[in-house]
Amino acid sequence: MSEITQEQVAHLANLARIALTPHEIESLTSELGSIVDNVAKVSEVATPDVPATSHPIPLQNVYRDDVPGATLTTEQALAGAPDHDGSRFRVTAILGEEQ
Repeated sequence: MSEITQEQVAHLANLARIALTPHEIESLTSELGSIVDNVAKVSEVATPDVPATSHPIPLQNVYRDDVPGATLTTEQALAGAPDHDGSRFRVTAILGEEQ
């Protein structure tokens, strides 16, 4: 296994545009190293005859009939809105802003 270095953590933080202090880089280097070590341990015991799982117990979707119910009128929906034009919510435009 290759060891996680502080340079790798700093590089990944830069790619993700996350500003980290030297102390945070040192801490994350240790934490990521532990994660890699633990994944390696699990990989050692994982065998082809053991199916991969994402949950300890099987999951099952629970469906219900899609039945229309009582809805709000336009006036009721807009009653608590900070701003509206009488039939729609009015919000500040965000397109074109730097993200």
